[in-house]
Amino acid sequence: MEYVNPEGLRLDGRRPMEMRQIRAEIGTVAKADGSAVFEMGNTKVIAAVYGPREVQNRSQQISDKALVRCEYSMANFSTGDRMRKPKGDRRSTEISLVIRQTMEACIMTHLMPRSQIDIFVQVLQADGGTRSACINAATLALADAGIPLRDLVTSCSAGYLNSTPLLDLNYVEDSAGGPDVTVGFLPKLDKVTLLQILLENTKQLEYRRGQ
Repeated sequence: MEYVNPEGLRLDGRRPMEMRQIRAEIGTVAKADGSAVFEMGNTKVIAAVYGPREVQNRSQQISDKALVRCEYSMANFSTGDRMRKPKGDRRSTEISLVIRQTMEACIMTHLMPRSQIDIFVQVLQADGGTRSACINAATLALADAGIPLRDLVTSCSAGYLNSTPLLDLNYVEDSAGGPDVTVGFLPKLDKVTLLQILLENTKQLEYRRGQ
C-alpha cells in the first residue's frame, strides 16, 4: 500500500512532517477540579482531574509527596469495533501506567504531601495517536485544576513506513506494522519524560521515563 503519493502527500492530504489539526478546550467537566477535551485530527479524548484531596486508602498515603493515580479507558463507540473490552484489560492498564508516570514527572508532588490526585482519561473517538492525545489532555486538565507543575508535557507520535518518516500517525498508518515512537517532552525544561518505541515485526515495546 502506498502511504505517500508521488506528490509527497499522505492518504489524508498531509505532508510527511505535518501534524493533524489540533483543538483543545478546558473546563469541560463541571464537577471535576480540572478537565479538558483534546482533539488531534479525528482522535478525541477527555480528561478529568480530582484533587489534591485526602487519600482514600490510608495505606497508600505517602508522607513526603502526593499520590498520583490514573485510569485510562476507551468508550465502546470510539472505534468501528463494537466488541466490549473488559475494564482493566492489559492494554488499558499499561497505558494508565504510562500516563501516570509521565504526569508524575511534571507534577510538583512534593508540595502536596499526604494527598491524592486522580486523573481519568477516556478516548471518545480513536483514529491513531490516542496515547499522545491522552497525555496532552491530562496535562491541560492538571493545569486547569491548578495543580503545581514543573512544565506542561507535550506529546506526539511518529513512524516509519515504506522508507518514509511520518509525523503524527493516524489509524491507517499506525496499523500498517511499521516501527513507531511516542514521545513526551517538557519544552521549558528541555527534557524527555516519555520515550516509547514499538519495533517492526518483533513488536517489542521499550519504555523509558526521563527525569
